[in-house]
Amino acid sequence: MFFTPKQLGNIKLPDDILKDDKKTCIKIGPCGIGKKAIYLNTFFLDRVCYVSNGDIRRIYKRIAMTKNGFSGKGAFGSMPYLVVLLSDGSEKQCNFKYEHEVDNFINKFHELYPEIPTHSEAAEKRLAEERAREEKRYLKQLTPEAEEAVAALRNAKAFLSSNQAVPYELSRTAKQKRVIDNIKPAYKYFAAVIVVFSIVACVYGVYSVFQGKGMAVYIILFGFAFMFYAMSMQVLPTARNNSRAAGREFKKAVDASSELISHYDGDFPLPAQYAHPETISRMIRIIREGRAADIPTAYTVMKYDLKAINNTVTVSQTEYDEITAIKPMFLICGYKDEFADC
Repeated sequence: MFFTPKQLGNIKLPDDILKDDKKTCIKIGPCGIGKKAIYLNTFFLDRVCYVSNGDIRRIYKRIAMTKNGFSGKGAFGSMPYLVVLLSDGSEKQCNFKYEHEVDNFINKFHELYPEIPTHSEAAEKRLAEERAREEKRYLKQLTPEAEEAVAALRNAKAFLSSNQAVPYELSRTAKQKRVIDNIKPAYKYFAAVIVVFSIVACVYGVYSVFQGKGMAVYIILFGFAFMFYAMSMQVLPTARNNSRAAGREFKKAVDASSELISHYDGDFPLPAQYAHPETISRMIRIIREGRAADIPTAYTVMKYDLKAINNTVTVSQTEYDEITAIKPMFLICGYKDEFADC
């Protein structure tokens, strides 16, 4: 059955077009991208609102952060949102469970509709300022060897960028493995205790129902509520949420990366487990800053820089996003070039 999405903005689509467009839209998280409109969620329901593509003026990610927000140091708790700015000046904010789904949505939308901005005005201004500061660090003129190295790296980056799904999966699985590997045992024990308590409460509640005791239904409800809470913590090992499964997922992503770069015309400048566009971007910057004149040296310096970055180092928001995308891959593999040693 087709439920007509609620119209947002000034442009209304006919129901027959809306029905076909929503049916064939690209579903990413709780939202979707169609040929005529994007489909947005409410807090509880997925894809129940729509905005015609002609009514979208800007679309970007917003992060609600813990107290003090982004400081450029360490990590912080956050909740990702997709923000859609409409032609009438209003905006629709959609909550997502996972930040990478917001990134996927924006990247796919930008791929399909590159004319629509995918950063907020403040972010565009900040990025422009960061680019200007970065340009000041670069050498005015590179040696022929350095120019050749930069050109080779740009070709490799373009190759990876044209196959974004593979490096994205490499980064995603590395992050997932890092998170699972770093879950403290105390959290697992705490969640396990909650689950056991919940099961006991549910069993006792059912028993109480048959015994005709009062409050039995409430005991069952509380039992299920605590059980769902323990599950939402995502710290208990499951068939997929465990270190071994995460390792298999990362290995699968590395294999896909290795297969991809095997089709590259020439020698690829990175091992398969580090083949990500942002890794190459850092190597290009190192050469343009004059800290290396060839690809092997830039690779060595890049790894040294990554090792030196920890929660005491202040970085820009752009570099923070870059580091969080690639550093988990290096940490898992111990910065080694042979994946067999990871």
